[in-house]
Order: sequence, then structure tokens, then C-alpha cells
Amino acid sequence: MTSSHGHFPYHLVDMSPWPLTGSISAMMLTTGLVKWFHQYNMSLLILSVLSTLLTMIQWWRDITREGTYQGLHTTMVVKGLHWGMILFIVSEVLFFFSFFWAFFHSSLSPTIEIGMYWPPLGIQPFNPFQIPLLNTTILLSSGATVTWAHHAIMESNHKQALQSLGLTIILGFYFSLLQAYEYVEASFSIADSVFGSTFFVATGFHGLHVIIGTSFLLVCFVRLYNCHFSSNHHVGFEAAAWYWHFVDVVWLFLYVFIYWWGG
Repeated sequence: MTSSHGHFPYHLVDMSPWPLTGSISAMMLTTGLVKWFHQYNMSLLILSVLSTLLTMIQWWRDITREGTYQGLHTTMVVKGLHWGMILFIVSEVLFFFSFFWAFFHSSLSPTIEIGMYWPPLGIQPFNPFQIPLLNTTILLSSGATVTWAHHAIMESNHKQALQSLGLTIILGFYFSLLQAYEYVEASFSIADSVFGSTFFVATGFHGLHVIIGTSFLLVCFVRLYNCHFSSNHHVGFEAAAWYWHFVDVVWLFLYVFIYWWGG
């Protein structure tokens, strides 16, 4: 097994501007958020979002070319991509673990500053059997449809794969819309004691991950429509499906401990 360099199965990535533009865009995004918070000016934030989107589109385009048309994603490269995605998900698990740690630290032993009561007095938490339960049903259903899409790809059933993956994307958008509605109707804000801060940071970052995962699946849908995936070579879709299942599992923990038990 050899690569385009003729000696080994690994892929030496060509010179690319996208890591640099991605880093600059991320720095602009952070600075733009701070500017928006303090000066109520979204100009830098909008510019950073546009530059981030352009970087994503062109970087994904290059990776798609390498894996689909140039044959550079050998068995060894695919194995490395799998392990890279696994380690990334592990880092995300630890990311959310910190939020749960903060939540349990405050809820299991409420301090005198919040009245030694949880939820703190004056805060009306969400009813876990209304929108949160509906969102749980939506995400669990999307986990089933993305698994259906995976099996359809492995069985070379192109039509069913497109249908099930499209349904997963619709469910992801629906979840995000319901969460936005929930935030608008909330009776408390991120500034309302440690309950508000832990609730909105944990659920907000999960909502961001849902948006990222939906975008990931949307890219896979376009690639699937263009017949980039085969039954034995669909590492891009596998990474998206793993990420989506991770988002599902995190939501189950959020629903049980923050919406239901913690509320």
C-alpha cells in the first residue's frame, strides 16, 4: 500500500491556508462576541461568522476532494480519522463533565447565598414534561433515523439513506427552534444566580453542538446526494453519526439531571 508519495500509506497534507484563516476567524469571533456584549455592535461578529463559514466550506471541499476523487484516504488514513474523532468526542465528554460538576456542586449543597434551597427561591424552572420532553423525543428519534441512514448506506440503498438522513436534519432544526422558543419564554435569565448560569451554559452549549451536528449532517447529505459515499468508504458520515449520538446522550443527561431532577 502506497500513497501519492510512493513510500507509505499515510497522507501528507499539502500546504493549506485554511488552518490560518480558521484561527484568525476564531479569534475574530471571540473578539466580536466581547464587542457585541460591551458595545452592542455586531459588525465584527458578523464578519467573523462569514469568514468562519467560508473557511469551513473551502476546507471541507479540499478534504472531500482528497478522500473522494484523489484516493488519499487509505485504510491507514481512515483508521487515523476514526481515532481522531473518538478522541475529539472524549474531549467533548470532559467539556460537558465540567458543567455537570458545577451543577451538582451547587445543587447538592446549596449555599446560604442562594437561601440554602434548590432551585433558589424566586426561580420558576421549566416543566420537564412539556417542551423538554418533546425535545427528548425529537433527539431520540433523530438518533434512530441517523442509524437507519447508516445501515442504508452500508446496504447501498441510496434512496433510503437520503430519506432518513434528510429526516434527521429536519429533526435537528426542529429541536433548535424549540430550544430557542424555550429560551425566549424562560422566566429566568443567565444572570439569575448559579441556577440560571449553570442551566443556560450547559443547555446553551448543547444547543450549539446540535447546530454544529446538524451542519455536519447537512454536509453529509450533500455528499450523499452526489454519491460520494459507498458501502465500504463513508468515514465522513460515520464521524457525523458518532457526533450526533454523542449529542443525544448528553441531552439525556441534561434532561434527567437538570430539567427533571434539578428542577
